[in-house]
Amino acid sequence: MLSILLFWAASGALAQTQPVISEPITEWKPVYGEVETRNELPARARIAGTLVALNVTEGDRVEAGQLVGTVEDEKLSVQIDALDAQAEALRAQLGNAQADLTRGQTLQQSGTISAQRLDALQTSVDVLTSQIAATEAQRRVIQRQIEEGGVTAPEAGIVLSVPVSRGSFVGQGETVALIGSGGAFLRLSIPERFAQTLAEGDRIEMESGHGPASPTGSPTGAGTIAKLYPQIEGGRLQADVEVAGLEERYVGLRLPVRLPVGARQAILVPEAAIGRGGGLDMVVVETAEGPVQRIVVPGRAVTREGAAWREILTGLDAGETVVLFDD
Repeated sequence: MLSILLFWAASGALAQTQPVISEPITEWKPVYGEVETRNELPARARIAGTLVALNVTEGDRVEAGQLVGTVEDEKLSVQIDALDAQAEALRAQLGNAQADLTRGQTLQQSGTISAQRLDALQTSVDVLTSQIAATEAQRRVIQRQIEEGGVTAPEAGIVLSVPVSRGSFVGQGETVALIGSGGAFLRLSIPERFAQTLAEGDRIEMESGHGPASPTGSPTGAGTIAKLYPQIEGGRLQADVEVAGLEERYVGLRLPVRLPVGARQAILVPEAAIGRGGGLDMVVVETAEGPVQRIVVPGRAVTREGAAWREILTGLDAGETVVLFDD
């Protein structure tokens, strides 16, 4: 096989030549990121009572102010009925008091009753009027409490969890549904030894369902580090990554991510410059004496300006010229 390659090189069956280049390439650290929503807001019950209606379940999308459940307190309805009865009795007493006041005003004109007695009748009317107003105000307070039994979504988003069921008792302030809002991001847990190599704004690469990202270009997905948390726990640094088009449909989904943790100089040649024979990788190098076959140790594949290149770990130096073979 080696003699065949030498013959191919000597016969001129070569497409073109390419100088060996040395370029910095990024070192990537593979980790996993977990999809999370930017905000997790509870839809809480504002009154205690029985959950008589539950309008959402996990995975539903809701709008801000949308009714997600209804809480009822039977005692409030009883209080409304009692206040209605009390107000009705006061209105009946007020009717009698107003009739007495009208008769008193008529009798005063003829001098039958004193001004003091007429003032007493007027006071009775005023007291009953005030009592009716107070009862109606108290009824409005109770009615407002009943209306607050409607549990609404604080923001538009997706329902992450519903920790209660219809018919159960909920206390004031208890969570009826947890709403994820503000879009989705990736939360990473990074080994602390890489903390000094990362900064907000750094680009990360990730995999989608179409295969792995390229080491240095043409990734299937990319994002930007939006936040690095200052507190390191358990030897791990927490970071949030913004990824365009990331959906919050499956919160908690783990996705493979690669982080830039450094850079180094690498010797690169086009993929077409590497041949194989006898179980060895080799290239043909142009020298002053003519083409020379040289065994090399290739490293990882690299995409450079849309073309396939290969890192050479040993066997070549920058500035040498290699021959590219026709397909």
